[in-house]
Order: sequence, then C-alpha cells, then structure tokens
Amino acid sequence: MAHGIRIGYGLLIATLLALWPSGKAQAAIDAYSLGARYDSTQSNITFKVYSSRATRIEVWLYKTPSGAQEVAHYVMTKDSTTNIWSKTASVSTLQNTYGITGPVYYGYRAWGPNWTYNSSWTKGSSIGFVKDIDAAGNRFNPNKLLLDPYTREISQDPNTSSCNDGTIYVSGASYRAIDSGACAPKGIVLAADTSSIGTKPTGAFKDDVVYEVHVRGLTMNDTSLPIYQRGTYAGAAQKASYLASLGVTAVEFLPVQETQNDQNDIDPNSDTGDNYWGYMTLNWFAPDRRYAFDKSAGGPTREWKAMVKAFHDAGIKVYVDTVYNHTGEGGPWGGTDGLTVYNLLSWRGLDNPTYYSLTSDYQYPWDNTGVGGNYNTHNPIAQNLIVDSLAYWRDALGVDGFRFDLASVLGNTCEHGCYNFDKMDSGNALNRIVAELPPRPAGGGAGIELIAEPWAIGGNSYQVGGFPSGWSEWNGMYRDAVRQAQNKLGVATVTTGTLATRFAGSSDLYGDDGRQPWNSVNFLVAHDGFTLSDLYAYNTKQNSQAWPYGPSDGGEDNNNSWDQGGSALNQRRATRTGMALMLLSAGVPMMTGGDEALRTTFGNNNPYNLDSVANWLLWSRDSFESDFQTFTQRMIAFRKTHPALRPATFYSGVDNNGNVMEQLRWFKPDGAQADSAYFNDGNNHAIAWRIDGSEFGDSANAIYVAYNGWSAQVNFVLPWAGNGKQWYRVTDTATWNEGANTVAVPGSEALIGGEYATYGLEARSVLVLIAK
Repeated sequence: MAHGIRIGYGLLIATLLALWPSGKAQAAIDAYSLGARYDSTQSNITFKVYSSRATRIEVWLYKTPSGAQEVAHYVMTKDSTTNIWSKTASVSTLQNTYGITGPVYYGYRAWGPNWTYNSSWTKGSSIGFVKDIDAAGNRFNPNKLLLDPYTREISQDPNTSSCNDGTIYVSGASYRAIDSGACAPKGIVLAADTSSIGTKPTGAFKDDVVYEVHVRGLTMNDTSLPIYQRGTYAGAAQKASYLASLGVTAVEFLPVQETQNDQNDIDPNSDTGDNYWGYMTLNWFAPDRRYAFDKSAGGPTREWKAMVKAFHDAGIKVYVDTVYNHTGEGGPWGGTDGLTVYNLLSWRGLDNPTYYSLTSDYQYPWDNTGVGGNYNTHNPIAQNLIVDSLAYWRDALGVDGFRFDLASVLGNTCEHGCYNFDKMDSGNALNRIVAELPPRPAGGGAGIELIAEPWAIGGNSYQVGGFPSGWSEWNGMYRDAVRQAQNKLGVATVTTGTLATRFAGSSDLYGDDGRQPWNSVNFLVAHDGFTLSDLYAYNTKQNSQAWPYGPSDGGEDNNNSWDQGGSALNQRRATRTGMALMLLSAGVPMMTGGDEALRTTFGNNNPYNLDSVANWLLWSRDSFESDFQTFTQRMIAFRKTHPALRPATFYSGVDNNGNVMEQLRWFKPDGAQADSAYFNDGNNHAIAWRIDGSEFGDSANAIYVAYNGWSAQVNFVLPWAGNGKQWYRVTDTATWNEGANTVAVPGSEALIGGEYATYGLEARSVLVLIAK
C-alpha cells in the first residue's frame, strides 16, 4: 500500500483525529475558515486556501463574473504549519481603488515545482514552465484560474454560450499557455445568509417514504406554474403540498451542487454535450445557479433555503444526492497526449496528490468510478472538504440527509497506488463522517440520514450489506430479487426463502453488525435505469430513440425486465404488485419521481443527457395514471397507519406477548408453516406471511400478505386471525381489481373470512388482509 506524504496541516489533522474525541477535531478545522469570508464589520475580506505543494499562490479579483479581465490581484502568504495560504483585503480599497462596488468575484493562480514562479511571467505565457506533471504528481499552471474549493457560490459554469471552448482549461502542449481567467468560473464572496430553513423534521428513518427526483425535472413541465418558476428551487417549493398529500416524508434531490450544465441551454432541442443528472460536481458548497430563478449573487442560496423551508413546513425532510467519489474536473482527455491533457479547474491545480488518488508513480488517476478517477477520500485534508461541505449543507442550508454516489470509494483505505474497501478502518471517510456528523437515532430526533450507494467499479467495491454502523444502503439485492421474481420466472431462480429475507428487512445483510431493517433502503428503480412502469413494459433498453427521448449511450443491459407478454393490462398489474411489495417490506421504501403516475421514458434506461420531457415529470393524468397515483397514495397511507410494517428491529418468529401468535410467521399456500425445505426449493413461487399487529401497537390485530409469483392462480388457505377476528381485504393487485378503489378506503375493507378460508390469488399478484 503506497500513501502520499502527509505534512504540515495534514499531519496536524491526522493527529487530532487520532487523539481527540469526536467533534473536537472538526472544531479545530473550522477555526481556519477556508474560503473567502467577510469579517464581523464587513470591512475586510480574508481569502484562505490550502495547498501543501504550491510555492506561490495569488488571489485574482474581478468586477464581473465572465468576459472581463481582473481588476486586482494579491500575493498570498503561506502558514508553514497548516499549509494554508491567506490574504486579507480591505473592502474600502476594493471599492475606491479598484471600483468593485458590487459582488466580489475571485479565483486563484498557483505555481509549484512543475511550473516555477518567475516575475517575468504574464498571462498566456510559458515562462517558468518545467513540465505539465512532475514525478510527485504536481500539475500547477498559473495560466489556469482556479476555483476556490470552499467558495459558497460560483459565478457560472466553465462552458457557457459565450465561453464554449473547453480547451482553455486544460494542460498539455497545445493548451498550457492559454489563459482561462476571463471565462473561468469564479468564487463569489458572500456575507452569511440569515434566512430561515424552517423547523427540521425529526422523525425516525424507519418511518420515511423517500421520493427521488431531479429538482429541475420536478416542475419544468408543470404548466400550472409561472414560466419563470419552472425547473427552479422556487418551483420545487410549490410541490411540497403535493408530495405531502402523496404521503412522502423525504424528498431526495439528484445532485444540486454546482455542475457543468449551462451548456444544456445553448441548444434546448439537442442532447449534444448535455449533463442533466449532474454527477460531475464543480464545487461541494454551492447550490447550482442554473436551478435558481434568482441568479444574483447569493440568490441560489436564498432560494434553496426558501425551498427547504417549504418542505420542512410540510413535514418533509430534504435529502441531497452527493458526489464525493470523483469531481467535475474529470480524467484525461485522451489522444496521444493523454498523460498531460487534463482539466485544471480547481483541486487538481491547487494540490493534485492531496485531492486525487493517483497511480503509484503519481502520473495517472486511480479510477474506481468510470468518470475520471477517485477523489482521495483517505487523505485527511481531502476528507476535511467532504466533512466541511456536508456540515455546511446540514447547518446552513437545512439538509436532513445525504445519499452518497458510488459510496464505496469513501471506504477506501489507500491514497495512491491501490484501492481497498475496509469498513473497519477508523481513518476512512465513512467512519469520519459518522463520527463528526452524527446519524439520526433509531427513534428519531436530531441527526442526519447517511445513505450509501454501496458499490463502485472494480476491486472489492461491491459492498451491499458491508458498510459500517451509522450507514444505510440502497439495497441492490432487494431490487434484484424482486425484479427477478416478478419478471424472470423460469429464467432466474429466486427462492421463497430469498424473498422472505428481503421482505423482512434483509437480516443477512444488516443484522450481523448491529444495524436494523431501516438501514435497508428498498427500491425497485432509481434515476439510473428503467422507470417503474418501463420495468414491466420493455424487454430491453431503448436508448437509441430520437430526441427528446434519446439518444443516450451506455445503460445497463441486464435489467431483469419483462414486457408481460405485451399486455398493457398485465403491465399495470405488475406495476401495482411491485409497488405494493416495496411498501409492505420492512426497511425504508424509495420511489422515483413520477412513478406514482406510471411515468415512462419509453424504455430509455440511461437518460443522463436528456434535459427534455423525457426526464421532466408530467402533471396531467389519464385514467390509468390517476388510478395508479391513488393506489400508491393509499398504499403509502396503509404503511404509515400500520407500525407493524415499519419495525425498528428485525422481526422475531416467536410469540412475545402471550397471545399465541408469533410476531412473524411464514406460510405455504396450503396454510402450513413454511419450512426450510419449502424456502429452499426453487420450484416454489408463492409465499405468505402474517404479522402480529398487537406487538407493535398496531390498529390491526394482524396483517396477512400473500404473494403469488406463479404464472397461474394459486389458492391460499388463510391462517388464524386471532380470537374472534376475521380477515378483511385491503387490496388485491390482480387485473380484475383494477380501478380507483384497488386499495380499499379504511373501514370499507371487504370481509373474506376466518381461519381455513381459501382465497384464489391471480398470477403475479399480491393480496393484503387485515384482521379485525
């Protein structure tokens, strides 16, 4: 294992983390206040940036965000103990001498061993150049204006309609002497914002229903909103009441930290170069300006917070999808000069070996992400940036939880020359995040949700069930098992034992390390893949469609999807069955925006590049869409009404309160208890379970769920419902029960019968009964 050298500030922080109690190290870090900050009187601005390898850094100041040259620049001073460079500038001097009367825009220029400082250097020259990258991995280039990693907002994206030549930001023989200053994104000096984010919801994660959606796609197609609000934070705020009425308790936005997406507007009827999803982050503090109606300095921050307040006022948590495994600087441009042609936008030009994992010779990125190389998540300084930005989004911007893209990279124990996931490594980013940003307690209260996408690319990065305490995970094994059970009958073997384990919270994944069912985020689809409706309507991806539903490259080929023989009626049944199974399972259900209304991308399973109606939610409903929305709403309400479906700990198979009913019991269709022989026989495709509601303070004496995954009707013999109780039907997802009342309104459930009654359940359907 090869590690980069930790010197100065890195050694200090590493020591603090090892010796100090949780939280105290962070207090020491925050005292340095990296970035650009006004003092308490607004009379001075102090700029601070970290670099252990630079030999000179200057801060350059601008009156306008783009298209003009600097008006001033200052040499910064290095603190040799912390490796923090700083400069304080007088606001009156900036106003009176340099004419900066509005927002202050700024960036950094840095020199180092591979490009030494020479007083004769001017913008656009090669004076002082040694090589694009040296043996230590340094990539300094003073011709590239660098974005402050700690700026709270950025002025614009690197590529815009007026600055559309991306080569100005790269190194290499053909580009290293091109100055990027006029076009480069710049930090904005902002005073602290005091607007309210409302009162944060504090409910337990086990009680949440998560709604994953793109902030722009949520309202871009909503004609009930003023045009200027569509696709913005302000527009999203208007949907808080709708999501609350659906039963959603947490909205999870796809990445909203600044990313390169301004070019999407250059030709709104083309996908050329577009980045819609936003998984190429340019800065981890700044809310994306493109999603704000108020694009003035500070506007995105204020508008974001107003949106958060609207959701909080509706009792909805706000989660953010974050990308700390790689950055928007990307990887090599390729071609014959692949060693030297790299974007220099921020981190890479300030301290490449600190911020990125490199190969053992320090010449190339080490990549487990597929999009340019790993962020150096095991380096304490690089970790500081992660932790500080998360704390800022939690405390200043009001966020209640985070989903981490390719989160296995944050479990890396290597800095350079290797990758190894080890959840027991106290020095990895995963464990540091838990230590310094405490997760919400099991019963609710203050804290945040930490949700991992528990895989990356290569090595031992597939870690479903393998994350440390404090982390919840997207349960990919739940997704795969349910998809295969529904769609791959006779092709893939999914035993009823596997399904039972997944429906009951996946104790095999989360029960061996102190975690609980609610650490399993159960989902069938997410943004990257088929929509729920398409999962049951297409056999293969349809990514080569014409605009606006394509074309999109990539996309998974093995989707465990099936078009149900081409029957639209059966497709809708399958969609109801899938949604019902997810909402009846122990764990936390996550749905994707629009799935409650049968949203379709017509089979495109990788529309990352489509800033179009393919990804924008529709707000009109035909009768089938309206019926499914009602179905979803009522099933969510059923879940929320019955705590027996939301256990805090794993179900037990014994009677815990003396009422002669086990807390959970599994049944074969003939009414006998399912045993290991039945569970392990791949020829069995029907399973039922009964939960004793009385052990959970549930209003139902018991809940009975039957799933028929077979291709023909199966008769289920009903079990005992409790003394003096009978079974009543809440829902049956069969084709005969399609319509607005597929789920019965509470109090109108149809009587089915008592013990030994037989119920014929249609193929590929779910039955839900309550005992009363």
